[in-house]
Amino acid sequence: MRVFNTIAETRKFSGQARSEGKSIGFVPTMGALHPGHISLVERARRENELVVVSIFVNPIQFNNTADLEKYPRNLSSDLQLLKAAGCDVVFNPSVSEMYPEKIERHYDFGALATVMEGAFRPGHFDGVAIVVHKLFDIVLPHRAYFGEKDYQQLQIIRALVRQEDLQVNIVPCPISRENDGLARSSRNERLTPEMRNAAPFIYQTLLNAQALATNAESGRIIEYVYQQFANHPLLKLEYFVVANSDDLQPVSGKIKPGSFGFIAVFAGDIRLIDNIKLI
Repeated sequence: MRVFNTIAETRKFSGQARSEGKSIGFVPTMGALHPGHISLVERARRENELVVVSIFVNPIQFNNTADLEKYPRNLSSDLQLLKAAGCDVVFNPSVSEMYPEKIERHYDFGALATVMEGAFRPGHFDGVAIVVHKLFDIVLPHRAYFGEKDYQQLQIIRALVRQEDLQVNIVPCPISRENDGLARSSRNERLTPEMRNAAPFIYQTLLNAQALATNAESGRIIEYVYQQFANHPLLKLEYFVVANSDDLQPVSGKIKPGSFGFIAVFAGDIRLIDNIKLI
């Protein structure tokens, strides 16, 4: 497994591989890898001749400086996990390597970027689109793999590919969960034991909302979820939204096929997101 720190050597590797007709699977990450990330790498390994993983904590997608500073970084253990998973190349650039000049590029994803995460994290998806577009230009992948836990991000990246006519196939991958249902996330490392024990309540509430969806309208389901978190001693609900799976716009009245429930919860200052298909 090779580790590259510069754009030039990564692009040279990918360009040579493409000239030889080899397929490249790409998994962009911010490090602090967990089994969910590794499942993406393993799928990329099965479906491509070469696998490239990026490890880059992207500062421009954080609208909370403290969250950026506290984001877990475990490069040594990350590299061991990636080597064991069959990764061929790791691209681990510095911030100055990725952004040597002032960033001028901005994107407009319309209503897709103004709901849920877009409403609570202004500028977040612009930062995501900028770094993903740049990574695609560097790695030159045939396929790129993204987990469905960050479902809105997945839809933003699909929109980016359409807008920019990028020649990369976006491969969505199911949410990876712990045995107790908690969606795997690098931020879980920061949970105290007490918070970690409480966190599966998020997924259990989503399952209960899913069970209600066949007979209840969206307003009733939203009310139910807010009631569940109203007096929780450790978890604070930021939002729960019932929305269409394609354009992510809110669903009112009867739940339609393809509707999802999207949730964001704080455990202390640690923000956890999850989602579930309701019908």
